[in-house]
Amino acid sequence: MKKTLVLVMLLAGATVMAQKGQKNHHREAMKDLTPEQIATLHTKKMTLALDLSDTQQKQVQVLNLENAKLRKAKMEERKARKESGDSKKPTSEERYELQLEHLDNQIAHKAEIKAILSPEQYEKWEKLHFHKRKMRGKERSEGKRGRR
Repeated sequence: MKKTLVLVMLLAGATVMAQKGQKNHHREAMKDLTPEQIATLHTKKMTLALDLSDTQQKQVQVLNLENAKLRKAKMEERKARKESGDSKKPTSEERYELQLEHLDNQIAHKAEIKAILSPEQYEKWEKLHFHKRKMRGKERSEGKRGRR
């Protein structure tokens, strides 16, 4: 009986550990792509989801390329700061400024998307965008729960 219980616990533990390793796979694969490749992938996904016209695809591609370059630059900046040993915690004022900048970028992006898409496409994009953000938040909260 004891051996069976130990075996069941061991198998359950191995299953849980095997599932945890897949969480950051997508993020790791995206890290090696160029901003142009990332923008193209995002544009193709939006085209499939929203049935974009050729003109819309070109406009969205430009917008996605700008955003991908901005994100890549920010990532490189954080990486350089971390490697230089200067990665101290930002002050509350610095965090506030970073959040303001991030929110301003989101507002501008949303306005640009709204100008490109039709009202029906924009409504669908909002639903998809909200769902992705909700799922991302859920993943983060689950990850934090496991680290306690």
